[in-house]
Amino acid sequence: MAKKKPKVSDNVIVRNKRASFDYQLLETFEAGVSLTGWEVKSLRMGKAQLTDSYVLMKNGEAWLLGAQITPLDTVSTHFVTDPTRTRKLLLHKKELAKILAATAQKGQTCVCTQLYWKGHLVKARIALAQGKQSHDKRDTEKDRDWGRQKQRIIRDNVKQ
Repeated sequence: MAKKKPKVSDNVIVRNKRASFDYQLLETFEAGVSLTGWEVKSLRMGKAQLTDSYVLMKNGEAWLLGAQITPLDTVSTHFVTDPTRTRKLLLHKKELAKILAATAQKGQTCVCTQLYWKGHLVKARIALAQGKQSHDKRDTEKDRDWGRQKQRIIRDNVKQ
């Protein structure tokens, strides 16, 4: 019998790990992303980066800035490929109003935390976020280190 291929349930293209370290993520939204053909091909190959990306509200619309999608080498020369172009995010009016109110009044920001496939569509998970202080970041580091130490202790005691 032939071996079955393991199912890949993880449909995430790219994650922004830096966002969860720098910000306290409060509320998340799912948004569609308006892309061109070469960008979708590049995303299928996993050539994307979200480290410095954020969401800007302008004229009642949401725009993704700073997300870098590197063009493939096989893209023909008659396309203008700008890796860091501004991309429109597709959200409902109520979600747009909620994000606009939070960023304007409460001093929060909106960041993109990941890009992922939902069927054949590319979706972005964006989050309202509040900046962390340096002592909050140190607490996060301590918690992460303690989690690793706990795992080592449990692993060593289970073997005996």
